[in-house]
This record gives sequence, C-alpha cells and structure tokens, in this order.
Amino acid sequence: MKKTSILQVACLILIITNSCTQTTELKKASPLSVRVSEDRLIRIDKMLTQSIDSGWIAGAVGFIARDGKIVYDKSFGVSNLETKTLLHSDDIFRIASQTKAITSVAVMMLFEGGKFLLDDPISKYIPEFADPRVLDKFNEKDTTYTTIQANREITIRDLLTHTSGIDYAGIGSKNMRAIYAKSDIPGGFGGDKMVLSDKMKALGRLPLVHQPGEKFTYGLNVDVLGYLVEVLSGESLDKYFHNHIFEPLGMNDTYFYLPASKYDRLVKVSTEDKNHHLVNASAAFVNYPLIEGTYYSGGAGLSSTIKDYATFLQMMLNKGEYNGKRLLARRTVELMTSNQIGDLNLGRDKFGLGFEITTANGQAKLGISEGSFSWGGYFATTYWADPKERLVCLLFIQQSPLSHSEIQDKFKAMVYQALSD
Repeated sequence: MKKTSILQVACLILIITNSCTQTTELKKASPLSVRVSEDRLIRIDKMLTQSIDSGWIAGAVGFIARDGKIVYDKSFGVSNLETKTLLHSDDIFRIASQTKAITSVAVMMLFEGGKFLLDDPISKYIPEFADPRVLDKFNEKDTTYTTIQANREITIRDLLTHTSGIDYAGIGSKNMRAIYAKSDIPGGFGGDKMVLSDKMKALGRLPLVHQPGEKFTYGLNVDVLGYLVEVLSGESLDKYFHNHIFEPLGMNDTYFYLPASKYDRLVKVSTEDKNHHLVNASAAFVNYPLIEGTYYSGGAGLSSTIKDYATFLQMMLNKGEYNGKRLLARRTVELMTSNQIGDLNLGRDKFGLGFEITTANGQAKLGISEGSFSWGGYFATTYWADPKERLVCLLFIQQSPLSHSEIQDKFKAMVYQALSD
C-alpha cells in the first residue's frame, strides 16, 4: 500500500509539473533565472541603438521570453520622426502579415469543431471558387488574358500553405497585379468602402497564377480564409477574433481598427526619401488603423503591441493553451507547425499551416533551432517561436522599405549568443 501511495503521489507530481509546463504565462524575470546572459543581451541594445544613430531606423522594440519568463522587453528611438516622441514598448504597430497566423489559428479552431476537413475544396463553402482556371496568356496592352482549366479544385490546405495559385495584389507578379487591379481586388490592410465577402467572391472568379499545389506562391490565400471563418462561424472576422482569441488570451491592444482612445499609441511608419533619409510615410497609405473601417483583411489588417503578439506565440508554444484557456489541441498545433508543403521549398525552409518552419538547412543560417515557426509583416515586424529552446522572440520596427533588413537577422543571431546553457 505504501509503495502504491508513493507511486500515486509521484504520478500526481508529474501531472502537475506537465500541466504547469503546458500553461506557461508570460511574466518578467531575471535573465539569469532562465540561463540567459544579461551582459550579452546588452549587445542587442548596442546594435539597435547604432542602427538608429546611423539613420537606418527611427526606432524598434525588442522582446525575448524563455520558459515564459520575459527577459528582454525594451524600446529604442522614437515613434514619430517629426515630433521626436519616444517609442514605448506598449506602443501599437501595424503587424500586417502577422495577421495571417491569427487567421490560421481561427481556421484551425473551426477545423477542431468539425466544420470542415483540410482537403475539402474551398468552393464547398465559397461557391465562387468552383471550377478554377489558370492564367495562360496575358496581353499587357489591354490586360486581356486567356486561361486553361485547373487540374483540380483549390483546397483549404492549399490556402493555409500558400500553394493554391492565388497571387498577391500590390506585391505579386506583374500580370496578376494588373488583373487584380482591374477587378479592384485589394492587397490587404483596411478600408471603409468595401467588405471582405464582396472582394473574396470577386477573387474567386479570377484566374490562378499556377496549378493548385504546384508551388509556393505568397498570396491572398489567408484573406480567403478570413472570409471562410465568417462563413463557417456566422460572425464577422473581427468579432470572431475578439470573442474566441483576443479576449481569452487577454490581447487587449489588438484590433483591425483602433478605438479613438488608443490613436496616440499608434507608431508612425517611416520611409526613405529620394536621398535615403528617413521621413514619416504618407498618411493616406498608412493611416488605415485610424478609420472606422469595414474591411477585415485576414492576411494583413491587424495592429497590435509586441506583448499581445508574444502572448499569442506563447499560446502556440504551450501547445494551444494560455492562462487556463485552451484554444487548440496539442496535436493541432503540431500539425500547424510541421512541414505541409512536402518537397516544395521556401528558400531553406518549409511551410506549415500558417507559419514558416525552420529546417535543418535553415537553422544553419542564424542558429534558430530546427522546428521553430515564424513569419513577419510588411512594415518590418518579425517574430519566431523556438520550441527546442523554449523561446518567444519578436522585433517590431515600423518602416517601409527597410533597406537595412540585416537588423532583423542580427537580432535573431544575437538572441542565441545570449543563451548561457
């Protein structure tokens, strides 16, 4: 009986320990407590400060957490080049394509609810995508084109992996940019004179740039998935995000369109003038978070703080749970963060369901562990989570273009040089 009792207690301790590991919450702690060198973290300070002093960026916020312990949460520079307002770590950034991971989680939550299967054709839920055609010949003079029949329907898995053949408006291939422009298909972000359902239905009637599943083409796939969330849930995408992701996780500063009370926390976007000097970008291009918008771009529309997005990533690192709230099952997270594109390549790496996945070849570049999942945003925000080293890392800049993109790679490499175990 005594042996049995000891075994039961041991099992209980193991269960409690595993439970605590899986529900790690972000809390500030000393770097030393998680085997990170405080002296070596200062090297990151110097690199970011030097980048600002060199006129490469206006400001940046860096964030590092290990085992859920926040060991680096610092801001540098200014949030507005004209007013010289100091940048704060809780300022709000346009996260653009970092929206995609959140939309992908929303999709997979509905997958867990039995709403669809990954290899279902998207036309089953959005009929306008039925009988897809592929671009054959394009006439630049009048933007007319011919098409051929697609080999098969686009699946939801194709959309999650960017292998559908849907291209990007604004930043995609030359011919497809023209076709999308003619049909008034937006590239993402926001607007107050259009709605997601109308634009995605119109997109469904346009040709693909290649056969479904043929290759990886970064495109408006996740905007389509945003509309799928609306169709399957009966809620607008912003309501679904708020009710099922942001509120449960405590992401209180993440929005498609900011409330007026938070306007002053939105960081200005920097750009370069003809002399390569940094200036504030045109308001018309970047002020979409400050309008009363109606377009919820699942691929690019959100703005957020670095802490909010770190919370989202910690939930993924916790295998779907945070602060006692489970959004996804462990196996679903594993599905999302494993190779889903087979022999296709994304540079050195692969792609899962909503995330780039670091491979053995990819880890050789900067030291980010194999199996890490990552992406970034148009305005120079970037993130990754490393399950092996139990890291959540983000660097938020607000600039387009970012001529000195090596700043992001330096930050990534410098995170790992600070590990002391």
